[in-house]
Amino acid sequence: MIIPPLLRRRSSDEYAPAPHTRADHSALGRFAEVVGSRAGPLGLGPVDYALDRRGTAATLRAIDAAHGGGFFDVGPEAEVDLAAAEAALGGRAAVVDVQTHLVDPARWIGEGAAALDGFLRLVDPDRWSEPVDPRAIDAAAWASLVFGTSETAVALLTSTPGTPERNVLSNPQIAAAREVVDRYAGTGRVLTHAIVHPNLGGEELDRMADWSATLSPSGWKCYTLWGPPTRAVPGGGWFLDDEEIGYPFLERVRALGPPIVASHKGISGPVPGAGPESASPRDIGPAARAFRDLSFVVYHSGYERNPDGAEGPYDPGATPQGVDRLVRSLAESGIAPGANVYAELGSTWYLMLRRPEEAAHVLGKLLLAVGPDRILWGTDSVWYGSPQPLIDAFRAFRIPEAFQQRWGYPALTSDITDRILGANAAALYGVGADRLAAVPPAGRAWAANAAPELRRAVGRAG
Repeated sequence: MIIPPLLRRRSSDEYAPAPHTRADHSALGRFAEVVGSRAGPLGLGPVDYALDRRGTAATLRAIDAAHGGGFFDVGPEAEVDLAAAEAALGGRAAVVDVQTHLVDPARWIGEGAAALDGFLRLVDPDRWSEPVDPRAIDAAAWASLVFGTSETAVALLTSTPGTPERNVLSNPQIAAAREVVDRYAGTGRVLTHAIVHPNLGGEELDRMADWSATLSPSGWKCYTLWGPPTRAVPGGGWFLDDEEIGYPFLERVRALGPPIVASHKGISGPVPGAGPESASPRDIGPAARAFRDLSFVVYHSGYERNPDGAEGPYDPGATPQGVDRLVRSLAESGIAPGANVYAELGSTWYLMLRRPEEAAHVLGKLLLAVGPDRILWGTDSVWYGSPQPLIDAFRAFRIPEAFQQRWGYPALTSDITDRILGANAAALYGVGADRLAAVPPAGRAWAANAAPELRRAVGRAG
């Protein structure tokens, strides 16, 4: 059976891959029927059809039908007519992806690489059924997949947690990749993070001045779940509102700029040296209240994949889980929609899109909690291959009217979708108007040309 990209088994780094549900089997069966009747007359093989935009349309229609309809706005003509598929799934607004990744194959050693290998094989087992070949997620693959095979106009390159000598990508390597893309595609196509671990002590904070001056990051990325046990978090890690670790870090960000802090929250798991407790976003509200001149980007929005149940509406009287922890933290700290907290969707959208009821609740809760101008598009590519099917699925997604009426969620209009896919991040990061035009296929050819130099530049910077 052909399994299209959007129906591959999903998991997270905390849970082993769950088997396909009854709804998944229903969607797969419907998709198989469509492939059998549509691919041949179109002159496409089953695999080619599954990877075609018409195959994406057929996949979304199959998922929608398996869940009662009303979640993906895609007509039947999109299964056979490429223009109809592009009209349903395409868009004119730019895509700004604020979470992309790559690795240096030379650094594919030690516990950091082993942890990432385990994560990828758990979260996407149908793609990574064997040990991961790091060349499939290196700088050349990143450029090819993120820029060459998708509409992504601007991408932010970040990295995983770990000390520089043990991480799969270092801060100088992140900057080196940006510099190569600047030469091939024009300045501004790549934004960058500097990865900071404030719990390593004062020397780490002192390095921030050098990184700011020499690497010109667009923001600071931290992993509160990573690190040894502390007084505040005996299980490991730290919190942004901790007066001994978090606040000194935020003070340094305030002094150096840029005033943007991205923090991994949610999607916790058995990462070496990590404490799942400190992946909670419960500290976001207090930190945002104390540092209102800083912008806080909550990576993954605090989402946790639960194989035994999906997120539903927010219940203020219940113990919060997943995204509800972020909603609670903001409410208790008086952080209103449109303030200085942004919710990011990397891996979150990937993990929940085939559970559209859950996706409607999560997006609805975020629209109410942070507002339509404070949700940012991210994919975690290249972990999952080309981000284009994820972009297409998001453009087609709707929050059903029944959900809007019962729980008070706003409609997910095309205008809001466009803002989430690009305009919100562009405003936060100051992306120029010349980078906010949708990129046609002819404008992506630079990605293949840059591949050899990207590999060399990242290797030299390591």
